[in-house]
Parts: sequence; C-alpha cells; structure tokens
Amino acid sequence: MTGMSTVVENIGRLITNDAQFEVGATGELRDAWVVFIDGLIESVGTGHAPPADQRIDVGGRCVLPGFVDSHSHLVFGGDRADEFAARMAGRAYEAGGIRTTVAATRAATDDELLAGATALLSEARRSGTTTIEIKSGYGLTAANEARALRVARQLTDDTTFLGAHVVPAEFEGRIDDYVTLVCGEMLAECAPYARWIDAFCERGAFDADQCRAILNAGHDAGLGMRLHANQLGHGPGVQLAVELGCASADHCTYLSDDDIAALAGGDTIATFLPATDFSTRQPYPDARRLLAAGGRAALASNCNPGSSYTTSIPFCIALAVRDMNMTIDEAIWAATAGGAAALRRVDIGIVSTGARADLVVLETDNPIDFVYRPGVPLIASTIIGGSTF
Repeated sequence: MTGMSTVVENIGRLITNDAQFEVGATGELRDAWVVFIDGLIESVGTGHAPPADQRIDVGGRCVLPGFVDSHSHLVFGGDRADEFAARMAGRAYEAGGIRTTVAATRAATDDELLAGATALLSEARRSGTTTIEIKSGYGLTAANEARALRVARQLTDDTTFLGAHVVPAEFEGRIDDYVTLVCGEMLAECAPYARWIDAFCERGAFDADQCRAILNAGHDAGLGMRLHANQLGHGPGVQLAVELGCASADHCTYLSDDDIAALAGGDTIATFLPATDFSTRQPYPDARRLLAAGGRAALASNCNPGSSYTTSIPFCIALAVRDMNMTIDEAIWAATAGGAAALRRVDIGIVSTGARADLVVLETDNPIDFVYRPGVPLIASTIIGGSTF
C-alpha cells in the first residue's frame, strides 16, 4: 500500500457503466477524470481534475472500463492451422477436432504451456483485456487437467475446470465411464485449482443428463457453474444452464423463443462468442432478440486454437455491432459489465468508486471506431489495477 494517488484527466469521453450517472446505456461522461489509489478507483467526476501525486493526461481520448473476457482456452499445445485452412476450403466445423489439441497438450511441458498462455495473455492485454477467465479442457486426464489449471492459476483467479470438453479417444464408446471419471477422480484433483466448472452440451460432446451430473458434482465441490450451450444447433443447453443457475451459457448461436424466455427470466448471462462464428462460418446469433426480451449478454473471445484463435475483444465488438444487431453501447457493455456479470464479479467492468482501477485508453475519442475502423489498433494503453501495460 503506497497511498500514492493518480488522476487520469482530460478524458474526452468516459464510459463508466455506472447507473448513478444516468447518462445513456453506459453512464457516459464528457470532460471527465478518474482518481485511483493503490489499484482501486477513489473518485470519478467531470470538469477540473482534483490534485493527485501523479497525473496521466489522455488528451481528450475515450476511456472505457477494461474488457472482461469471460471465456477463453489459453492453455494448450500446438495449433490447428491446417484444420482452419481446410475449413476455409469448405470442411464443416466438428467438435471432435478438439482431440488434436488434446494430443499436443499432453505432449507439452509445463513450461511450454505456461509460455504459450502467457504470450496470449500479453496479447490480450495489448488489446484492452484486463480480466480473463481461462479453462482447462485439453488434458482430459485427471493429472493433465489439474496441470492445465495450475498453469492457468498463475495467470488468473478465474479458472474453470472443463474436463467435459470432449470424450478422449481412449474412452471412445464408453462415455458414461468418462463422465464418472470427470465427476469423481478428475474433479477431486482439479477442484483446488478452479473457481468454476463447465461442460460442452452439444452433439459430439455431452448430452443434457451428462452435463447436469457433471455440473451438479462441481457445485457440490464448491465450484460455480458455466455451460457451453447451443453452439452447433438447437438443443437443451441454454435451458439447462438457466435451470441449474449457471452464471453463464456460452455460445448461444442458436436460440429458440423458449431459450430466450428462459434467459430473460433467469440470472444466467448469455455469453456470445462471435469470433467463433466468424472462424467456423456459422450464422451469427441475433442478439437483438435476447436484449429486446430483457436478457443480458456478454461478449468474449473464446480464444482457442481450433475455432477462435484470437484474443481481440475489439474484434468481437465489431462483429457484434455489424453482424449481431447490437448497438455500440450494448456491445461495449457486454464486453465489460456483461463479462463481469458472467463471472459474478462487481469489482470489474465498471468505472466507479471502489472498483478495481482497470481502464482502457483508446487512440480515438469515439468508440464507434471499433466498427467504423475495423482492424486498426485503437488501444493506446491498458491500465490494470492502477498499473499501465
């Protein structure tokens, strides 16, 4: 604790996500400033900035809460560039491709896995991500899943046990035996390193009953619940996530009217992963249907080597506005406060007194440039807990 104060001043446009300001959907302030001390926001205001030990003049730029990437798979070995090239040539995406990464991950050393994940995290920070969730899911043995989570825990507190990502080759035709392993020995070994449990509820992966058993076992072990749902087609995943009280149902590419009603009536966040739909050439979900019904959405990268090899939340925002019928304000909220809600955290995704000092300074005064100027590097600096990266 240093007690040193820092003021970020001359902010042309500040997106706060703080309802107390009652300015638009994102609590937008003009000619604003933010003061933080010891990594926490002390005060927020407009006009002449107060005195502070250190001053950061952003020259009229736009400042946002740091992006909260609530769905990623950073711990893996190898890549699947050949599979991606084949998909671009016309081959359909299939969940079974995950096994390729499983083999490479099992063969990698701990140091190799950590180096790869650290490089991706650094890349994410350069594009404005200040909080990230990281899943296991490419080990699929008790020892390898626990190993992946130990690596991930060095990079984030929001780690997720995803032993139920796909059935490994050695359990082909014995899916119930594998579910028993996931719910028993694997969960016991992984739970100490995880905050969450997740499963892939999809054809080619696990059905609703299997996912229910896995998530309930994780809940009994003290883990929060999340669920991959409705990525490849309509199915029971979204409504199962709401029924169980999962923090988030992720993908949500295919949503029926009943799915939307369930999400709107529950506490589960619909986490959209548009970079996945881009990379797999699937249709984009219509977020407007969910938002019009009163549901809440998050945007996340789903960074992984098979179906979404990007860490860029700005790219996801551009896709959400252009192809998912979200406004820029809705997309920014989803990538910040929505991500925080998907992780059930109130200390991030918002610029407000007491929140962690996570800020993104843009090279522009208008966040519409994420869509208007796609692919252009718009992040001037990323501040995480008061430190600039």
